Amino acid sequence: MTITKEQKDNLFVLIKSLSKSEKRQFKLYVGRLGVNEDSKFLMLFNILDKLSVYDEAVILKKGIVKKQQLSNLKAHLYKQILISLRLNPSHQDIRIQIREQLDFATILYHKGLYKQSLKILDKAKNLAISNEEKNVAYEIVELEKIIESQYITRSLSNRADELSIQAKALSLQNVLASKLSNLSLQLYGLFLKMGYIKNDEDYQIITKYFNDRLPKYDINKLAFREKLWLYKSYLWYSFLTVDFLSCYKYASKWVDLFYENKDMIALNPVFFLRGNHYLLESLFYLRQYEKFKFSLSRFEAITKEKWFPLDDNIDGLAFLYIYNNKFNLHFIEGSFQEGLPLIDEVLERLENYKNRIDEHHIMVFYYKIASMYFGAGDNKKCIYYLEKIISNKSLQMREDLLCFSRILNLVAHYEAGLDYNLDVLIKSTYKFLIKMEDLYEVQKEFIKFLRGLGDIYPHEVKGEFIKLHKKLKEFENDPYQSRSFLYLDIISWLESKIENKPIGLIIRNKFKKIDQNMS
Repeated sequence: MTITKEQKDNLFVLIKSLSKSEKRQFKLYVGRLGVNEDSKFLMLFNILDKLSVYDEAVILKKGIVKKQQLSNLKAHLYKQILISLRLNPSHQDIRIQIREQLDFATILYHKGLYKQSLKILDKAKNLAISNEEKNVAYEIVELEKIIESQYITRSLSNRADELSIQAKALSLQNVLASKLSNLSLQLYGLFLKMGYIKNDEDYQIITKYFNDRLPKYDINKLAFREKLWLYKSYLWYSFLTVDFLSCYKYASKWVDLFYENKDMIALNPVFFLRGNHYLLESLFYLRQYEKFKFSLSRFEAITKEKWFPLDDNIDGLAFLYIYNNKFNLHFIEGSFQEGLPLIDEVLERLENYKNRIDEHHIMVFYYKIASMYFGAGDNKKCIYYLEKIISNKSLQMREDLLCFSRILNLVAHYEAGLDYNLDVLIKSTYKFLIKMEDLYEVQKEFIKFLRGLGDIYPHEVKGEFIKLHKKLKEFENDPYQSRSFLYLDIISWLESKIENKPIGLIIRNKFKKIDQNMS
């Protein structure tokens, strides 16, 4: 139970996320406040800092506070830590600097020092516009309008027109960016709920949904921010409709936008990381090996540059995206055995990032780990990690992930010779699959095949593999059915059984042919 408390107590998680320098600065900040060093909130900080897991009983035992006062003391400490972090130079990005200038200008305005306030606002506005921070730029213009209406020593008529035009332009840009960001987020939400589309009917629904919500725009008039949201919207539409060539097109536009505006990488590192991840994901699905390898290498190199910003959030995301794609590189190559050392490194880092990476992404890592073990022939370890996904009752999204975890689990049990409970597994998997709204033909054929395995003689198995392979090959180029093979390369597995060769060798030979054709 203590683990659950540790995850749920926000103050404890915040304290555990602090670096040594941030803890030192917090104590200096408390000292500057001039409060007694034995103040209750500092004592609570020291107690929580020493605990390995959150335990309320231990805190109350120290006698610094009564139970009914603890929540107030924790809230006060939480606020003081945030104020201290805000003062830390490492957290002083452009957005905070602009907000700080706006705060200063507001204080000067309330003191009636209009000229000084306007001077600061003008500098802050230029900084905001040059850094594509148009929401706060609009706020600044609105405050300028209020001050100008009370400050009468300027030529107000020209100034009023100038501010009105600027406010209108910023407002229009913000409305467009807001519509595009809403569309991008809605499409992403749909993708998490339903995964890729399953048929023509789904395609029509998603396409109508997209077109109905896509605002009118002139690409030549869009600035960095609006283009970014536009490319994101098209990218999610392309993912949903299983158009990976289009995914590659818009992910490339997204990433190129940053390379063309390098200052924006430091200002929006999260979007830069995500854009690169989707570029790599598109290349992985297209099996463009050389481009994938180059893009991954370039991406990782930039995150290691001295000028690249690094905080806890960026560090966690960089790990998530780079290591996901390091797995994918091995999957393209079929180099499963060579990829095994990556697993220990990822598991160790997952432990370090457990409070920063959501459960869904951890489960995706488990699926990749299971797939690596499966490809390397270690079916028992593959089953171990798949069980972590299958038994996770709190995972409410991405039916695809749950579905293919169960199918790979069946295959791994078969490969491991654990056929004593295969019938039970087949029944439970089938039960799960029929609950899904639309079952892929690939899944139906595979379940049929597994159900029939118990009724055939060992010397007939190879013939059944050949029959299933022939049926599944029909779906390989089907735009809706082929996506099943993105999660689990059943065709390569069947070929490895038919040809009696390791699955890694089968995949290696395939990717060499694809790469030769692409080059």
